[in-house]
Amino acid sequence: MRTRRVTSRMPDVAVETGHVDTFCLDRLPPPELWPVRDWTGIPELAYPGRLNCANELLDRRIDEWGERLVFRYPGGTWTYRDLNEKANRIAHVLVDDLGVVPGNRVLLRGPNNPMLAACWFAVLKAGGVVVCTMPLLREREIRFLADKAEINVALSDSRIVTECVDGFSARDGARVVDFDALEAMMREKPAEFESCDTSAEDIAIIAFTSGTTGEGKGTMHSHRDILAITDCFPRYVLQPSADDLFCGSPPLAFTYALGGLLLFPMRFGACSLLLEQATPPNLIKAIAEFRPTICFTAPTAYRAMCGMIADYDVSSLRKCVSAGETLPLSVYESWLDATGIKIIDGIGATEMLHIFISAAGDEIKPGATGKVVPGYQAKIIDDNGRDAPAESVGRLAVRGPTGCRYLDNIEQQKKYVENGWNLTGDSYKLDSDGYFWYQARTDDMIISGGYNIAGPEVENVLLEHPSVLECAVIGEPDEERGHVVKGVIVLKPGNKGDEQLKKELQDFVKARIAPYKYPRRIEFVTELPRTATGKLQRYRLREQAT
Repeated sequence: MRTRRVTSRMPDVAVETGHVDTFCLDRLPPPELWPVRDWTGIPELAYPGRLNCANELLDRRIDEWGERLVFRYPGGTWTYRDLNEKANRIAHVLVDDLGVVPGNRVLLRGPNNPMLAACWFAVLKAGGVVVCTMPLLREREIRFLADKAEINVALSDSRIVTECVDGFSARDGARVVDFDALEAMMREKPAEFESCDTSAEDIAIIAFTSGTTGEGKGTMHSHRDILAITDCFPRYVLQPSADDLFCGSPPLAFTYALGGLLLFPMRFGACSLLLEQATPPNLIKAIAEFRPTICFTAPTAYRAMCGMIADYDVSSLRKCVSAGETLPLSVYESWLDATGIKIIDGIGATEMLHIFISAAGDEIKPGATGKVVPGYQAKIIDDNGRDAPAESVGRLAVRGPTGCRYLDNIEQQKKYVENGWNLTGDSYKLDSDGYFWYQARTDDMIISGGYNIAGPEVENVLLEHPSVLECAVIGEPDEERGHVVKGVIVLKPGNKGDEQLKKELQDFVKARIAPYKYPRRIEFVTELPRTATGKLQRYRLREQAT
């Protein structure tokens, strides 16, 4: 049976009562390769052994916050009660009509809107595992995620469902339900749903991140992990109130946005402004119109909005958070001059789920990322894994209540976790005041405009073009985006490396993987630098670019 796009007619699915899918449990790395996960750093981390984070963040708060606004968006609002009832109805569809059992993975695909958020909570209520994806992903990327996580149910925004259907086309028995059909299926469902009784250690989400190999690595996080990130950085650094209105630009598939635009405001009874298109011009316009108080975005967006701020009133903002790439001091100072707000910088990782080093207010030291967030520990180590001397540059190592557990990838697990510490792939130095100062990435990841882009993935696509003989993809420094993707290409004989071919290659990449990954700069060369054994020397290309 091929993938079926579900219409408003309900499919006939036999539900196997009492069945539990152990896929995630079976594909966790061996416990001896896990990082140390410390739950004693702050008192809020003492969670019970049985825990469903959807209940904690939503159901248990309805009596107190039911009529408070949880979402604002262009065209309407939702209350906490609205969100809970819609999530309950969707959970019924998942269990009663789509046959979802505890442990099943469910792929979600859509822009930032209340319906996507309701689906996120519904999957957890049903005991499923959320795999949230960006709307920019193409068919081949969706297919990879579906195969890697063995996903057979997807809920997709109707406007972008076609590529989701195509991505699931080879999976026998897979169901792709668009939001229009889902709303029709929800209509007759009860507004109450008894959430699955999950363990605090049951996997709640698989968040995929692009790795240096070009293949996405699935990072598995439990219900306990989800709550932990709401009780560390936001509680001790950001310190929001129930009266705050959050806004921001990253898609909810990014764990940065999952925390900043969904989990953090809900943990404190606040509201979030969800924007489907949150480019800098749209974001600053929305700030002026909706008057949010807290903003989560990347340095690239703050830099761009500085140039527009004379035309918009952003005085409602009281706190601004930056992550996704290092915050240049020039951007920090420009935003401070324009708004009077000190940007709260932070470093997080998909493997760690959210921010673990940061500082706010008077604690900020301009140019530094910040101090260790309460609940976490961090240090600098040398190439041999020993603690590095004071003020020296080394590898950043961190541990705390969250940590890296890759989906079925022991090789990468061994690289990311050493002696119980998570190694983020960043080089830092630590000063005498306990502040961490970013130096560079230690791998081939390109961070451009807040997006993590694996060079080898882009190379693989370029090599599919009939004109390309060989290529290397690197990050080249850029004033606006931090770095941009650059393709260094050797053409097959008979091809002319001109501007027309550059444009053709860029369009070729855009059509096959997420457009933000395309090479904004292309250089044609006669040969690539290699070792005597033929290994590509990307570092030499990076040195030339710098």
